[in-house]
Amino acid sequence: MGPKIPISSWVEKAVDWLSGNLEWLFGFIASIIEGTVHLFSLLFHFPPAWVLIVLVAIWAYRAAGLMLGIFSLIGLFLIDNLGFWEHTMDTLALVMTSALISIVVGLPLGIWCARNKTVQNAVTPMLDFMQTMPAFVYLIPAVTFFGLGVVPGVIASVIFAVPPTIRLTNLGIRQVPFDLIEAADSFGTTSAQKLWKVQFPLALPTLMAGINQTIMLSLSMVVIASMIGAQGLGADVYRAVTQLKTGEGFEAGLAVVILAIVLDRLTQHIFKPKGEKKH
Repeated sequence: MGPKIPISSWVEKAVDWLSGNLEWLFGFIASIIEGTVHLFSLLFHFPPAWVLIVLVAIWAYRAAGLMLGIFSLIGLFLIDNLGFWEHTMDTLALVMTSALISIVVGLPLGIWCARNKTVQNAVTPMLDFMQTMPAFVYLIPAVTFFGLGVVPGVIASVIFAVPPTIRLTNLGIRQVPFDLIEAADSFGTTSAQKLWKVQFPLALPTLMAGINQTIMLSLSMVVIASMIGAQGLGADVYRAVTQLKTGEGFEAGLAVVILAIVLDRLTQHIFKPKGEKKH
């Protein structure tokens, strides 16, 4: 067997160089992420729990029907009853921040991929790498660049969760029927008008499927990110595991499941036609 390729050494040198030369950039990114998480946290913690629960239940009923409305009402009141409301809102703030950053990054990249085959060919292997790399590996560089706490958890969540938004934005735009594109061209529409008035509206269901997956992956990752200091339900689950408290772990896990189901069903129904929403 020949000499080992020093991949680990190359990676460590690259990380050291980035840490030493781009500290100002990482500080700027950290301040934006911390501010966004803080803003979402204030928003979710401000109203009394019962007010927010009722509002979410009404929204769920109007968006997806009676069953989801009842489930949201009972499930969220159960979270409050178990004493996990504050931590659930902390988790939701992390998920919304991760999802927002993923959407802001993912939508333009997906559109660029759809409009440029070369970009798609370059981005696709990167997405494959991001989706197949074990999630725990993302925590290492995140901690190296940003230390412990909320910021590295959000960064790791974004890396893990952004690929579906990019992939499905690209797919949705590419699946718009060619005859509609030709019709738009025949009316003399500009490239921007064709994108926003033809391709984007028709691709919206596929785009929302990608955003839905991104939100779910963000939720799964912020729980893992509790290992590096991210607060919320993940910290409760992690503490229960390390202390072998099965009951407390089950309660915290149940809160995560309820939150995941509510977020999943709501995002699935936001842009569905009205006739398809209620079952």
